[in-house]
Amino acid sequence: MNTGGPNTQLIDGRFELLERLGGGGMGLVWRARDIVLHREVALKEVRPPDPALLDGDPKAMRVMRERVLREARSLARLSNPHVVTIYHIVDLPEFPHPWLVMELVTGGSLHDRLARGPMSPAEAARLGRGVLSALSAAHAAGIQHRDVKPGNVLLRPDGTPVLTDFGIAALRESTSLTTTGGLIGSPEYIAPERIRGEEGNPASDLWSLGMMLYVAVEGRHPLRRATSIATLAAVLDEPIPPPVRSGPLGPVLSALLVRDTAARPDAGQLDRLLAAAEAGAEPTAETVRASINTSMDASTDTVRLNAQTGVSYPTRIEDARPLENARPLEDAGGPQTVRPHPVRSHSRHKAIWSSWLAAAVLAAAIGWTVNYRYSQDNPSNYQPATASPEHPGLITPTGAHTVIQALSPKMGGTQVVEFWLAADNAYGRAPVPGSPGLYDKFSYRDGKPSRDPNGGGTMSARDKAVDLNAVDWDKLPGLLQQAYTTLGIAHPTDEYVIVQYDTFNPGPAVLVYVKDAYGSAYLSADFQGNVKRTQARAQ
Repeated sequence: MNTGGPNTQLIDGRFELLERLGGGGMGLVWRARDIVLHREVALKEVRPPDPALLDGDPKAMRVMRERVLREARSLARLSNPHVVTIYHIVDLPEFPHPWLVMELVTGGSLHDRLARGPMSPAEAARLGRGVLSALSAAHAAGIQHRDVKPGNVLLRPDGTPVLTDFGIAALRESTSLTTTGGLIGSPEYIAPERIRGEEGNPASDLWSLGMMLYVAVEGRHPLRRATSIATLAAVLDEPIPPPVRSGPLGPVLSALLVRDTAARPDAGQLDRLLAAAEAGAEPTAETVRASINTSMDASTDTVRLNAQTGVSYPTRIEDARPLENARPLEDAGGPQTVRPHPVRSHSRHKAIWSSWLAAAVLAAAIGWTVNYRYSQDNPSNYQPATASPEHPGLITPTGAHTVIQALSPKMGGTQVVEFWLAADNAYGRAPVPGSPGLYDKFSYRDGKPSRDPNGGGTMSARDKAVDLNAVDWDKLPGLLQQAYTTLGIAHPTDEYVIVQYDTFNPGPAVLVYVKDAYGSAYLSADFQGNVKRTQARAQ
């Protein structure tokens, strides 16, 4: 780094650093001034957030440098208004890390935009078409992005999206940069086939785009869980709650977020569907079917939509029905969406579960990747429910007892593997009586308990049953207050409670989560209300 004055820092004798714009798993981004061409640019200082990760490891340094060059080459090959433009690369011996000189996009990121609230369906559809244009250009050049997420979509002042951060893109002619057993990408947006170890194809980027649009319009991520491992498991095989705020965009998300890559619309089909949603035209079953040209065989993971295209029924954390499962919602009221019910063979479930175990072991072994530490970029996970005198919420001793009393007859008791309690709903997994190792899913909403008609699954070695009646629910108000004061979230926008076996501090536990616009934190207490550990939000 050259010095051009007492308070001036120059890179390569030309680029004056002005201010830090942000950071991520691949380094820091600065606003800078090109003193030769007299224009402002973005400088990306590509380095790991923890330099010790590469200290003394020539191979790791080589991989990092090659990843930077890959991003530069990827961007240089693309000419698209929705792809950030690269001007120059600084890769000199005097610098410990390479620098990328890029177009400065001044409207912030999509992550910043979503922190102010969800988008309208038309706005999200318009943004989706822009990102899709960038992906189509990349795919045509043989490039897969592999990390489409809100933090990697920048916005021009007029709201036009610009896709950036091609650092982990996969070029057809390049060798893989993923080390053996490594997993690159953000757990919340990575396609399930990539978690299973498949390289994926352009359809995998479209899954990520679909998940990003879901978050943009719904205001929450449907599969984000408390840990990266749990999130991976959810992406692999957990049901996706149907979108409820997406209006004409809902059927498009339903068509896109299916785990069968062949059943997803391709780029051309998706653009037509997004264009219709942007114009406010909600696709019918016939138009979706014609656009996607998908078989309506109920044994596949394709999407059937009711001719009325009604998708706006309520859903919360308890919704345990995959978008690709076709069953009417008898208890939701309002229009119904019909989705095909896939045939789930034992071998398929076993294969998926084996993949999840492999991912879990991997994540536990490597402490997750650098990328995940900096990928917590969706502004909301669960949509908060506003309490009122008429609706005080269920996160109270009385509310908890009411839910347990309603669910226990359907669950065959009060034993659960996992129990979530939110302000206006609850969700649980309970062991199947007489069938060790299996569980069913149950939910509670609008005063009505229900069992998921699609069944449950197989418990893992870490799943242990706990008794809801053993919890001293009278301690719940105190735990909530302690969470507010000790976790630094005095004015939470959301809170929820999880009852399960805590593997970090072994034993039955009550986990109290609180969150605001800046992140979430939680405390773990035993069933008698004694706090055992706390986890502050990531800084």
